[in-house]
Amino acid sequence: MKEETKILLSGLEFPEGPRWRNGKLFFSDAAAGKVIAVNENGKSDILVQIRDMTSGLGFLDDGRMLIVSMQNRHLMRLDPDGLKIHADLSKLTDFPCNDCVTDAYGRTYIGNWGVKTLNTPADPTCIIMVTKDGDARVVAENLLFPNGCIVTPDCKTFIVAEQRGGALIAFDIEPSGDLTNRRIWAKFEGFDPDGICLDEEGAIWAANPSTAEVLHILEGGEIRSSIKVKDTNVFACTLGGDDGKTLFLCTSQLFKGKRASGRIEYLKVEVSGVEVP
Repeated sequence: MKEETKILLSGLEFPEGPRWRNGKLFFSDAAAGKVIAVNENGKSDILVQIRDMTSGLGFLDDGRMLIVSMQNRHLMRLDPDGLKIHADLSKLTDFPCNDCVTDAYGRTYIGNWGVKTLNTPADPTCIIMVTKDGDARVVAENLLFPNGCIVTPDCKTFIVAEQRGGALIAFDIEPSGDLTNRRIWAKFEGFDPDGICLDEEGAIWAANPSTAEVLHILEGGEIRSSIKVKDTNVFACTLGGDDGKTLFLCTSQLFKGKRASGRIEYLKVEVSGVEVP
């Protein structure tokens, strides 16, 4: 795919965890501790500011937003009267919590770094599941830096980017919310998956920071197409827009010391995304 991306919003630090909902793109500006919403015309609003890094986002069926507070290891909930702790994850992991996905039953699956600083090797770590009522437990273990994740529309399959394992890993979701039947969904050399999203044909778009591109992947590892970003790197993606065919990219040069280099970029693709709660 040779199309070039366009810039929707700039001047960010490290955009992460994008979700399209109700005509807007919601995302974390992780290093700035913000959650921001932006429409397709580029008009943005800061919804949340906390004294921590923010990451994955989700929504309960009543519209309340869930936000991963990374270093505090909390899943926060934005109620009409302000932020509340939805679940304390600190007893289940020692590592900064990261991306997440919330399914149609209000269950939120959350990964973590498996390491306290990014420049050291990661230890095998876990996926934590938080129920709609805020109960938390470990539902999968022995993953190397579980990062971006999705749930299929039927809520029967969970797929996570095992970033330092170089693979997309799939699990069956049991009625209890537990994860079973672990298997490799896609794995190939040079794969460093970060944020991911799913389209209506069952293919996955995966941000691949090691090559500064987004890959369109079929189960088994066949690459349909790829999109390179220019003069930056890409760490997350999601599908949205009025027809579901706008691919939004979270890009940044923060790791090169350029703090205000973060952007939301976008381009049109051929297949719509699936709706994410």
